[in-house]
Amino acid sequence: MKRFFWLAVLVFSALAVVATRHDSRSQFSQLQELQQQSDELSVEWGRLQLEQATWAEGHRIEQQARNQLGLVSKNPDEVVVIVP
Repeated sequence: MKRFFWLAVLVFSALAVVATRHDSRSQFSQLQELQQQSDELSVEWGRLQLEQATWAEGHRIEQQARNQLGLVSKNPDEVVVIVP
């Protein structure tokens, strides 16, 4: 009777070790995938920041305003500054 009990404990323990190792490997694989995804998103974020900086450059905005909207700069003597 004692032998059966210890055999059952041993088998249960072995199955628990196998299940734990499988779960650990599965989680590690998921961690690697998420880290790769994070790296890809970091690269994309850097690219988007560079693109935003390019689009927000002053001379580019002025060029777009002139070409697409037909805006022109005023002469300094035509500008009125209103002080609150």
